[in-house]
Amino acid sequence: MFSKSFKDFGIAINDSIVKNIPTAKGKNIKAFVNFYTNNNEKILVKVGISTVSIEGAKKNLNTENSDWNFDEVKTNAKNLWQKHLAIIDIEGGTEKEKQIFYTSLYHSAMAPVVLNDVDGKYRGVDHKIHKVKTFTRYTVWSLWDVFRAEMPLYTILEPSRINEYIKTFLEIYKNGGRLPHWEIWGEYSGSMIGHHSLPIILDAYNKGIRDYDVNLAYKAMLNQVEHDGYYSKMGYIPADLKGGGSVSVVMEYAYNDWCLAEMAKKLGDEKNYLLYQQRAQFYKNMFDKGTGFMRPKNSDRTWVTPFDPAEGSEFFVEGNSFQYSLFAPQDISGLIQLIGGDKNFENWLDKLFTFKSKYDSTVIDASGLIGQYAHGNEPSHHMAYLYNYVGAAPKTQKIIRKILETIYDDTPDGISGNEDCGQMSAWYILSSMGFYPVTPGSPVYNIGTPIFNKVTIHLENGKKFIVEAKNVSKENYYIQSATLNGKPYTKSWFNHSDITNGGHFICEMGAKPNYNWGTSKKDRPYTEKFQPTVSMPYMITDDIYFVTNAKVKLGCDTKGAKIYFTLDGSEPTEESTLYKKAFELNKTTTLKYVAYKKGLLPSLVITQEFKKLKFQKYKNYEGLTLENGLKYKYYEAKVMFVDELNNYSPKEEGIISNFNINKRKRDQYFGYIYKGYVEIPTDGKYTIYNKTNDGSILYIDGKEFINMDGGHPTYEASKTVALKKGIYKISQKYFQMAGGLMNKVSWKGPGIQKQEIPGKYLFH
Repeated sequence: MFSKSFKDFGIAINDSIVKNIPTAKGKNIKAFVNFYTNNNEKILVKVGISTVSIEGAKKNLNTENSDWNFDEVKTNAKNLWQKHLAIIDIEGGTEKEKQIFYTSLYHSAMAPVVLNDVDGKYRGVDHKIHKVKTFTRYTVWSLWDVFRAEMPLYTILEPSRINEYIKTFLEIYKNGGRLPHWEIWGEYSGSMIGHHSLPIILDAYNKGIRDYDVNLAYKAMLNQVEHDGYYSKMGYIPADLKGGGSVSVVMEYAYNDWCLAEMAKKLGDEKNYLLYQQRAQFYKNMFDKGTGFMRPKNSDRTWVTPFDPAEGSEFFVEGNSFQYSLFAPQDISGLIQLIGGDKNFENWLDKLFTFKSKYDSTVIDASGLIGQYAHGNEPSHHMAYLYNYVGAAPKTQKIIRKILETIYDDTPDGISGNEDCGQMSAWYILSSMGFYPVTPGSPVYNIGTPIFNKVTIHLENGKKFIVEAKNVSKENYYIQSATLNGKPYTKSWFNHSDITNGGHFICEMGAKPNYNWGTSKKDRPYTEKFQPTVSMPYMITDDIYFVTNAKVKLGCDTKGAKIYFTLDGSEPTEESTLYKKAFELNKTTTLKYVAYKKGLLPSLVITQEFKKLKFQKYKNYEGLTLENGLKYKYYEAKVMFVDELNNYSPKEEGIISNFNINKRKRDQYFGYIYKGYVEIPTDGKYTIYNKTNDGSILYIDGKEFINMDGGHPTYEASKTVALKKGIYKISQKYFQMAGGLMNKVSWKGPGIQKQEIPGKYLFH
């Protein structure tokens, strides 16, 4: 909207001006308006936006900014921000530290943002128009990032807003059937791994923030997790079958399962509590005792080699094994025992913060490095606090102070890595005040080291929580002693209720470590033990899909456990068939099996479908005169789904040896469409693999075969079919946005080990 009428308008199409037309389509489009103006006259412009309609945008603009007083708008905005920043008062610290703190508080409030119009209408994930009446519908949910510190921060600062956030989650669930997974502007993006709406809901519930439909929230949480697939059936994700991010995904799924287990326990759902507390221990299946690290594992249970824990590989998402080996926030006490006890765990942490590697300059998002601790990305954010769990609280204090002083600055590039919708800043806010939520979902905060003389949090309930650090300075960052509400306090953690009830936490600071504060076993934080259970039994076979018969071998790592199975789809019990030796199947069958041992909870029941394949009736092009190579069209375009490539003209066309991207002219925002034929050398079972970073669809015989369209997939998808010897149509549409360049089509079949399809089998 302009502050005065314009004399004419138009659109420049391919740099040719066309007056008085309101719309146009094309790649080089620019709109313009002309005005009659006096000398030095200013014309003001203001913008309204809406996901619903132009009318909605006008209504938003007229309601929220009805006049042309720029100074008034500026003043109102300043007052709103001042009100928000005044939630926390700080005293002491340097000017630089104050600027970083309040800039961080500003950054942490930049997202999520309001999606609905002033009349409550918004466009949902189902692309339909909806209306909210009693709450605000928010958007921009970078959940993989913000569940760690930003959302827990707001359980302290503005719990009413957390209620609104969870109501938004449930609105998204009702519209689209799933809770948000990097939802942005009313769209599921599917980006990143895990289901991190779950810890936000659990965290709120466990902190008494419950002004939403709790039962619906629990139902939505149950719906969110993976109930089938490799993770559920095997207790891990095999690197050779679905390798992309396999270790990271297992670690995060296990944490999400703990969130469900805890919610089930709170709501009295004993069956699901037992189920998900077992799944919460699946992270242990990635632990290699030989190296002491979480490590990718193949379907035959062998470890992937070679293996270097400092290398960023396809099996980890935005990190390496150093960073993901400590991501088990639901079971830190169990992780400590897995690694070898308190002293071994302390030594492991020492190595984390000091180990230098040749990969340090190439690890994905490895900015802010202290050894292999990478503060520039989220998987590391809780790790400095883990010393508290083994009685080494002074080491937590030392590392936290180093991060606060060296990795944040009051300059334009003062954040290491991506802000990630406020997570990086939220870490600073909490840690500089002296505490941090290591396990979101649990109402517990670890104590680190405060950097300000005094911090006062003005709570929504009218009370105050004060953290005071006496004698704190650049040198005096070790806690010597502490009191809470006037009473001696020796624990290196406290509860959320200690904050919300109002309180005064005072630390006496000094220049030397005090190994008698927060270090005894009774003073350390801990995580609750899980109920002992039989390890997941497993199956060794390559014949889930078979042409003639399948040989099945079962096993279990729990010594003395017995495996029982059924072949008719019924649930196995100790009354079912006892497994004694390998057996064969010759028809499509549902195998279910479970392991028992006296004194332990039985394992989960594993279901595996065995399918006898029929040969596909694809059109065979044998006899057609063909030449090696695929036809390709190369595009340079920013798209979110492969069919959007059809809106653009190719930059280049030609013949290419296989489904590679070597002829690309740049490393972001490009795409390919490949078309041709594939030769199947002999009758039999073939598994076709598609591995893509941002999006692709693979077609065989002109039909969709593997769909990985959009969503930034971080894995390799596959499909197994029976094919007769012959030549068949094959094609692929692929696009790349930015980073993680990848496009590979592979196969495995009779006499063929898994490999990228060689060019000698591809034709046009």
